[in-house]
Amino acid sequence: MAWTKERLESVARERLGGAKLVVVANREPFIHVYDGDEIRCVRPASGLATALDPVMQACGGVWVAHGGGDADRAVVDDRDCVAVPPQRPTYTLRRAWLTKQEEQGYYYGFSNEALWPLCHIA
Repeated sequence: MAWTKERLESVARERLGGAKLVVVANREPFIHVYDGDEIRCVRPASGLATALDPVMQACGGVWVAHGGGDADRAVVDDRDCVAVPPQRPTYTLRRAWLTKQEEQGYYYGFSNEALWPLCHIA
């Protein structure tokens, strides 16, 4: 049987009993970028976001991620949240802000040089 949006929603409701999900990841499922004077919402290239966004849309909840788009700060509320997906919001994206130094140490250092290789050899 093929996976459809309706089947995913049904399985998620059955298995999770209405519980909301919380995803904490470096990658965000949507980024906001300036396009001239306009702000566009785009999907970044990310296997994690591609895999989990449909589940989040089916179940709802909160996705916490580093805000990396150049217009990400312009679209969040006073709690650094934005409803996504933009066409029909079903969950909340909560952005965390990292300095360039934190991003270098955490993402390019610890995550890519230690955590990622460890997870892929296990």
